[in-house]
This record gives sequence, C-alpha cells and structure tokens, in this order.
Amino acid sequence: MARRKADPDQPDAPRPGPPTRTRRILFLTGLGLALLLVTTAAAASLLYARLDGNIRTDEAAARALAADQASRPKARAPKAQNILLFGSDLESVKDSERSDTTILLHLSADRKSAAAVSVPRDLMVNIPSCLRPDGGRSRAQYAQFNWAFQFGGAACSIRTFENLSGIRVDHHLVVSFTGFQKVIDAVGGVEVDVTEPVREPEYGVTLRPGHQLVKGKEALTFVRTRVGVSDGSDLQRIERQKQFVHSLYDKLGDKGTLSSPTRLWPLLDSVTSALTADPGLESPGELYELASSARSIPAEQVRIVTLPCVEDPDRWGNYQMVKGQGQALLKALREDRPLPDHLYNAYRPDGRPKA
Repeated sequence: MARRKADPDQPDAPRPGPPTRTRRILFLTGLGLALLLVTTAAAASLLYARLDGNIRTDEAAARALAADQASRPKARAPKAQNILLFGSDLESVKDSERSDTTILLHLSADRKSAAAVSVPRDLMVNIPSCLRPDGGRSRAQYAQFNWAFQFGGAACSIRTFENLSGIRVDHHLVVSFTGFQKVIDAVGGVEVDVTEPVREPEYGVTLRPGHQLVKGKEALTFVRTRVGVSDGSDLQRIERQKQFVHSLYDKLGDKGTLSSPTRLWPLLDSVTSALTADPGLESPGELYELASSARSIPAEQVRIVTLPCVEDPDRWGNYQMVKGQGQALLKALREDRPLPDHLYNAYRPDGRPKA
C-alpha cells in the first residue's frame, strides 16, 4: 500500500510534550498534601486508640447496677447529668479497695450551672445489700459511707448514695491516687494555701504554711491527709479539697493549658490513664462530649459544697446528715434547681476561701 505523502502546506499535529515544571510542582504538592493528610489521620487514629485503651471500663459495676435496677430511683430532670466521682486508694490496700473521696458532679439541664457536692467518707448511712465481686451479696447494714465501696465497689456506693439522696446517678468515674498525681503533674501543678503544717509520713512529704505550687505527692498530701491536721476530721480535709478543686478549675481554664498540643497531649494521656469509667463514659469521645457540654458554664455558677452533717453523738469520728439542710440540698439537686444560698461556701476566684 502506498504511503500518503504529507502536505507541506499543513502544520504538523501537536505532539504531547514533557511535563512542565509547574505541572511537576503541582503534582508533587498534591502528593505531599495527600501523604500529610494520610499521615495525620493515621497519627490521630493511633492517638485516639491510645487514649481509648487507657480508660478501664467498670463492667462489674454495670452488671451489679443492672441486677438491682428495680430498686434505683427514676431521674426527675432527665436532661441534667449526675456523675459520681470516686478517689480510690487501691494501690495502698492489699485485700480490698476503698474510696476516701466521693463527689457528686451535677450539671444542670440547660448547662448554665453546676454543683460539686462532697460526701464525707465517715457519714453514717444505710448501705443496702450489694452484689459482691465473688457473686454473693453483702448484708444490708448501717455503717459509714466509704464501707459501701469496700463491700461492693462503685455500684454499692452508687446505690447507697441514691438511697440517701433520691438522686439517680447517670455515670461514675473512679480516679486512682497514682493517676491523680500524674494528672496534676501534667497541668504543671496547682497553687494552694497551706494554713498549717501538713505531714504525710507514707509519702515522706511535709507541706509548710504559705501559698505554694504543689505537684505529685505534695498535691495528694494536700487533698488526702487528715491525721495530725487541725481536728483530724474528714470535714477539714474536704475544705482543702474544695480549695484545690477551685484552683484546678482555674488552671484548666488557663489558655496555655488546653490550647498547647505539647501540654494538652500529656494531660489527656494522664487523665485517661487514671480513669475507670462506666460503659457510658468509657471512650475519649464520650468524655469530650460531656466536657464540651459543661465548658460554657461560668466559674461563678459552679457551686462547691459539702453535704451538711454534724458529729454522730453515738459514734466518735462519724457524722450524721443535718436533716433539714441536707434534705433541702438534695431536693434542689433532684429537681435541678439552684442550691440554697446559705449552703454555698464560696471561694474567691483565685481559689482562696473568703474571709
């Protein structure tokens, strides 16, 4: 077949040339961005998995509460949230776990106010029969509040508090004392006022009077020690805990604490490592959602109080709830109403008690 001769008057058809420098730059930039996005997503996924794996789930409490569901109170204000926080000294107890600190965190339904109510560990209460870890049941008895945790873990303490208050507990969190120290170290310590020497031989720590920054074992000594301090009561220790909570709240509100990735990651890692949570708060996402719903609450609308109580005349070192004041406080929480003003022990914005 004869080959057709090209027409010299017609221009040659354009040939695809090599990629231009601009095209190469765009290609490499796009590839770099794609790799960056993939790497960032992978890193975020790994970090989330790390935080998620840090949190322990309290399956035993979930089973025990489900078994006793019929005896639990109904929620009076469904959109409000009631979270019971426990401080556990598992590391120093060989045979059983105790809870030396119990605080109810109440978030109002409209998220415009909050209350933190300390329950004295030595308060005498009616503890119901609770499911024990071995499958048996403890006997119902009249005893000090923190024994409930020893009898049946968080579930028994929750049911004891619900019986006392009529408040439905939505969630609970258990913080170990070792974890507490790591959290305080992660935020860079908390400033407190020490009014008299506080000594803790177990930790080898002595706090001298004065305004100071406390970390680690010093912070734990400040919030936990009671023997040899003032009257040695749990109530004076709770007053120090109130001051500490105010100062910690202010520290977390500091932009440098939560806006800096280099400070935020150690804090998140420490907090999640310190927690044992119920199945409804066992993931970083669920905790973040709860924190996000509460972060708009102004500091002046956060009430930190102690359940009103007096010494038990029949039991030295124990307390009884002041029925009139205690019932008024618990009713306000049940109905999601403002707390009675005369029960609110206010602190200045810097965390120091008002004169």
